[in-house]
Amino acid sequence: MAESHAHSHDAGGREVPSGKAARRLVLAVALTSVVLAGEVVGGLWAGSLALLSDAAHVFMDVFALALSLGALLLARRPADDRRTFGWHRAEVFAALINGLTLIVVAAVIFVEGIERLVDPTPVRGVGLLVIASVGLVANAAVALLLRRHVGADINLRAALWHVVGDAVASVGVIVGAVVVILTGWYVVDPILALAIGCLLFWGAGRVVRDAVRILLEGTPPGIKPREVAAALAGVEGVTSVHDLHIWALCSHITNLSAHLVVCEGAGEEARRAAETTLAEEYHIKHTTLQLEEEPCETGADEVFCEKLNH
Repeated sequence: MAESHAHSHDAGGREVPSGKAARRLVLAVALTSVVLAGEVVGGLWAGSLALLSDAAHVFMDVFALALSLGALLLARRPADDRRTFGWHRAEVFAALINGLTLIVVAAVIFVEGIERLVDPTPVRGVGLLVIASVGLVANAAVALLLRRHVGADINLRAALWHVVGDAVASVGVIVGAVVVILTGWYVVDPILALAIGCLLFWGAGRVVRDAVRILLEGTPPGIKPREVAAALAGVEGVTSVHDLHIWALCSHITNLSAHLVVCEGAGEEARRAAETTLAEEYHIKHTTLQLEEEPCETGADEVFCEKLNH
């Protein structure tokens, strides 16, 4: 019985963000911190819940970007005897924290927004317009800095969602400021705050869902175990596949383990062909394939078993 381990590490397969990406994240943290300070001061001065809600989101942007930077640096650390997979899961934990904190912020915004709907507070429209416009420009710049390096990285994607969401919120605040200036309708401010809260809930839900799926070692999106089993069973020299498991280590690395029943003498050649199939068709390069000439007793679920008659 032969066993193979085709590993993809940083030194082997993972698209680790470059030093340039790290520098861009540092710049993004600095720019977003400036926006945060401006919106907190401006929101208090203008009396705008929408702007303060946006400032709360910007605070989470700073938190998210700092976590992303930390996770990026951790993920580049080499594996050791205690962490044979390295620190790749750090990005998933950071993304989960980002998503959960966004949900908390959204809940606070909803409570305060409802209170202000009942008892509207005067808002300084001109000041609100100027501050929100500056915030929009800064958030757009940060989003452009990050977009080129996001790729499939769930952690960088979480950070980008924070920034893009805040840019969209800034557009809403600008519209609200114009309405306040032209009509004096102050209730538009808490309405915008509630809209920002909905945006936060939606973005946070997606990030938390993806992070939890990886932490529970679920099958990555777009990969169907039955199709993978059929592809492996179709490799020349392979008669059946069982005990198939596919899971994500992080957003960049998909792991696969399986038992391949092979024809006599087909061992290494069948294994190499199976690895090529997995890499080319499913981008799975981190595999453990156990070769057998007779099926072993594993009690594997039939869903993860595929047989072909040659």
